[in-house]
Amino acid sequence: MGLSFRKIIKLGKNTRLNVSKSGISASRKAGPITINSRGKVTIRLGKGLTWRL
Repeated sequence: MGLSFRKIIKLGKNTRLNVSKSGISASRKAGPITINSRGKVTIRLGKGLTWRL
């Protein structure tokens, strides 16, 4: 596993701007589901446990 970098900037209560080595994306949280501008969906299953689609 290699070294990774990510910086998260909060733009509002449920909106974030994510800056990483691969570029910039925005994400929006709606309950346990998070959708980002690259089309990735993450579902929070419990504390510390997520499922990425």
